[in-house]
Amino acid sequence: MTTILNKNTAISKSERYILGFLHILVLAASCIMIVWITRSTLRSMSFLVDSAYLKFQFWVCVLFMIDIAVEWYYSPKKLKYLIGHSLFILISIPYLNIIDYFGIHLPGEVMYLLRFVPMIRAGYVLALVSGALTENRSLSIFWVYMIWVIASIYIGALLFFVEEHFINPQVDTIWTSLWWAALDMTTVGSNINAMTATGKTIAVILSAEGLMLFPVFTVYVTNAVIKKDNTEEEKIEQATQS
Repeated sequence: MTTILNKNTAISKSERYILGFLHILVLAASCIMIVWITRSTLRSMSFLVDSAYLKFQFWVCVLFMIDIAVEWYYSPKKLKYLIGHSLFILISIPYLNIIDYFGIHLPGEVMYLLRFVPMIRAGYVLALVSGALTENRSLSIFWVYMIWVIASIYIGALLFFVEEHFINPQVDTIWTSLWWAALDMTTVGSNINAMTATGKTIAVILSAEGLMLFPVFTVYVTNAVIKKDNTEEEKIEQATQS
């Protein structure tokens, strides 16, 4: 799921096609998963007891693991690949299917957290695959950054809406939650106050993430401008010398 195998490693043309095809499948599966979870959440339906969703999620996880296995096989530094992709490997495990198959009973708080693992999985994969499908390295980093920010805002808004809309009169629609999450990530803040422990936790996480991510974007833009200016200066010097 990284740009390493696609751009810096000497692999054959057929292997590139295989990786590209797998990335497209993973990207499509992630988008479907996000839509499915969103629809169930907004309808106040738990996908934890939806047998159709559990089957779909299981095969999505299988697809993710196949993609990991193929990239690991093509990687010349296999141990480094496993270490660098440890997070993706962890979120590719079908926890909900394992719990359902073995009839494991977990506390309500744990089950609540596990229900959003698929959403985190989908957002993470969207960022990685979009970067891998971009040939230009600078654009690849840019797209990973943008999709990660969007996914964080969306996941935060969805969690906030689920927890707050029954008891917080200020949270009446998902659009209100999205507005709140976007302003919270930019650290500007909104006039909507979280009333639940989960809502307050999400507010802290989004603010902290914004403090870390937006300086990265500033550095990216600054480096891009400097690089462009240096390129133009080199062209002018070459034209002058010729």
